[in-house]
Amino acid sequence: MKAKEIYSQLEKDFIKPGLTDSWFPHMGEVSEFLTENFKQRSMGLVCDFNKEITRVYTAVFPSDKVMQEILDSGAKDVLLFVHHPSIWDIRKAPNVFYQMNKDLLQQFKEKGISIYNLHVPLDNFGVYSTSKTLADTLGIKNLRPCSPYEGGLAGVIGETNCKTIKELQCVFEKAVGHNVCVYHYGDEKIENGKVVVVAGGGNEVAYLKEAFDEGVKVVITGISSRNPHSEKDHAYEEKHGINVLGGTHYSTETFACIAMCEYFEKLGLKSEFISDVPVMEDI
Repeated sequence: MKAKEIYSQLEKDFIKPGLTDSWFPHMGEVSEFLTENFKQRSMGLVCDFNKEITRVYTAVFPSDKVMQEILDSGAKDVLLFVHHPSIWDIRKAPNVFYQMNKDLLQQFKEKGISIYNLHVPLDNFGVYSTSKTLADTLGIKNLRPCSPYEGGLAGVIGETNCKTIKELQCVFEKAVGHNVCVYHYGDEKIENGKVVVVAGGGNEVAYLKEAFDEGVKVVITGISSRNPHSEKDHAYEEKHGINVLGGTHYSTETFACIAMCEYFEKLGLKSEFISDVPVMEDI
C-alpha cells in the first residue's frame, strides 16, 4: 500500500484541528532523521524512509528492544507506529524522556522502515484512545470524556461493577499482567461505581479536577509514584479522600497500541503489537 495513502488516512482519522504537541524541541540529537512536518508540529510522520508499506508494527515507545526486534525480523518496507516518539524512563528524572538510538535509526533508514507517531491525537477521546481502551479492558461502562489536555480530552469518567478498591485492583492487575499500586486515601467502597481513567501520566489535579468536582473518588492511571514532582497531586487526593491506582505508563497505554492493529488491519495491512517492559518505578 502506498505510504502516503496510509498517512493521509491517519491524518483524517486522528489529527483533529486544535490538537498540539511539543516533542521536537527535545529531539535535537536525532533531528537529521526527522521529517520537516514533524519538526513543525511534533505529530504524524516522524521518519519517512519508504514509499510502500507492506506491514505495520505498533508499540508504545520506540525503545531499543522494539526497534531491534523489527530489525531482527528482517522486515523491509514496513511502518513502526508509536504512541510516543521518545522513550519514557522515570528513573532518569528530571529528564524522563530520552531519544531513539541513532545507530538503529540509521538501520531503519537503510531497511526502509518508517516511523509514525500519534501522542495527543491517540490520547484524545475516541474508539482507539488510550484511556477509553484501558477503560474498556477493565469493563468500565457509560464512558464520557474528560480531562482537557493539549486541545483534546485525555480521560474518561465511567462506572465499574467492582464494589471495592480491592476488587478493582484485582481486575486492573489481571489486565496489565503485573502488580499495580494503590494509594488508599479514601473509602474502600467505590461510591456509585464511579471512576475516572486517565492512562499514562494522568495523576495530576489539573487534568482530574473535573472528575473530582463530580464526586469521583477513584483514579485509575499509569504513573502514580509519590515524589517531589507529584507531591501536590497526592496531597490533594489525600485531603479529599481520593483513591489512586497506578499501573505504569507503559502498561496502561498498551491497549490503545494493540487496538491500533485492528485499525491497520481494516486498511488491509498486516499488523503486530511489539511488547516492551514496564518501568515499575512509575508506581
